[in-house]
Amino acid sequence: MTAIGVLQLGLWATVLTLLAWPLGAYMARVYRGEAKVAARVLGPIERAVYRFAGVRADEDMSWRRYATALLAFNVGGLVLVYLLQRLQGALPGNPESLPAVAPPVAWNTAVSFASNTNWQAYGGETTMSQLVAALGLTVQNFVSAATGMAVLVALARGFARRRAHGIGSFWVDLTRSTLYVLLPLALVLAPLLVSQGVPQTTAGHHVAAMLDVTAAPDGDAPAQVIAVGPVASQVAIKQLGTNGGGYYNANSAHPLENPTPLSNFLEALAILLIPAATCIAFGRLVVARRQGVALLATMWLLFVPFVALTLWQEQRGNPALDAAGADQTATSAQAGGNMEGKEVRHGIAASALWATATTAASNGSVNSMHDSYTPLGGLGPLALIGLGEVAFGGVGSGLYGLMLFAIVAVFLAGLMVGRTPELLGKKIEVREMKMASWGLVVPHLATLAGLALACVTAEGVAAVANPGPHGFSEALYGFASAANNNGSAFAGLDAAGPFYATALGVCMFVGRYWVILPVLAIAGALARKQAVPPSAGTLPTDGPMFVALLAGTVVLIGALTLLPALALGPIAEHLLP
Repeated sequence: MTAIGVLQLGLWATVLTLLAWPLGAYMARVYRGEAKVAARVLGPIERAVYRFAGVRADEDMSWRRYATALLAFNVGGLVLVYLLQRLQGALPGNPESLPAVAPPVAWNTAVSFASNTNWQAYGGETTMSQLVAALGLTVQNFVSAATGMAVLVALARGFARRRAHGIGSFWVDLTRSTLYVLLPLALVLAPLLVSQGVPQTTAGHHVAAMLDVTAAPDGDAPAQVIAVGPVASQVAIKQLGTNGGGYYNANSAHPLENPTPLSNFLEALAILLIPAATCIAFGRLVVARRQGVALLATMWLLFVPFVALTLWQEQRGNPALDAAGADQTATSAQAGGNMEGKEVRHGIAASALWATATTAASNGSVNSMHDSYTPLGGLGPLALIGLGEVAFGGVGSGLYGLMLFAIVAVFLAGLMVGRTPELLGKKIEVREMKMASWGLVVPHLATLAGLALACVTAEGVAAVANPGPHGFSEALYGFASAANNNGSAFAGLDAAGPFYATALGVCMFVGRYWVILPVLAIAGALARKQAVPPSAGTLPTDGPMFVALLAGTVVLIGALTLLPALALGPIAEHLLP
């Protein structure tokens, strides 16, 4: 690692941690209805939304009603996005006259954006009209992120309440997450990105004269058509909501979507800002502030080693080029290392940080091409996805996923000492363990089942461009990314073809909602329980021992499920001569 790389990572981590504290405290006040200053400004809008939708602000739903409302809203959004794409050619807001999106891609995209995955089996600027991008995709960027935040708040109420039958109102939690958290942050970030050169316009394209006049026979400079549109507004929420869907096909590697080092820093910061802040908010909501700090420390403990691995491998360079006599040493005259697939304006450190930050979160954006990373450099992002997207993870979803691991961890600890496990004052019994197990196993099952199907069917094999371990890694990454609602890709796949568009769409749906339902069931079960006073046999869950136990549980479960697949993919590729 270079000194500048370590400095970049240190500055980013410091700013992220410092901002997480006040944001987390503010989020806790929002969900408790105590954000008085914000309520003076946004309260009338919130109440107007409730009147329009026929929602009671004091409604208290059982977990089943909460889950039913959530599924109805999300499936309704999925259908709307699908119809918008299929009717795109006949709708306004289409200055480039783009045709309707093909059914497999429309299905894949609708599920992708509804489930907060934002996997893109299409080229952004050449496929989606401005109306579809704004009314369909950008709206889902807000509400799919708010859905994950709502589920986390419901789980926090499950831990905090005593002998209660309700876990809150999905509609209230959804509205407050969108109106009080996501919208204000996006309104701050979008103008900052515009100041760095990110377009924000309703024009369909801009025609620029090229500087190379020798390219035209008559000596006149040829023109270049540059796609533009409401880019900054979509980029702001795609990062803050851990969505990741890019306006451009090259995503955040595109010079108009991420033009400067400052825009790169701000976007990378935005990706993990809310996931980090939710730890602080959760600790305050369950009235155990040290618990929130312990959860944030666990996320950092899981994240840092994979950042270091990816940065070390990419800065080390490609051994095949060493054998050919190429000098890959970083100097003042050259970046050094493996610069294939990376933007020179970002370099290796910023690229490695982004690759691991987006895969630690459920954010599919990229500022470099993961498919061009070295085998072990690419193993870092793939392993972070395989751990279940809990080393920060998506907004809300990362922390409620980590809490499933926490339930398993305290259960294992309880077995060791021969007593009923407890977490935040609630006994963890058979029902909670069953639900936690389902929530942890199903995404891995979807990943491996999809991968097996891709390896044994003609359609799945034909869609992979590269043979051998690297092609296997591409397929593994695709299904892991979909089932864990990440959305980034190794490339090399015909993701727009019928097989992958359909199969990945199914994985996204299962990986999102089959985790949400067990989490809500756990919240409902915990809310009905009485608190258990701590005793001499209670395992403290806010200290270093629990942080190590929880991180070890995450790694152990991830290794047991995905290590054989990793051995056939990136590890085998690394060991090949």
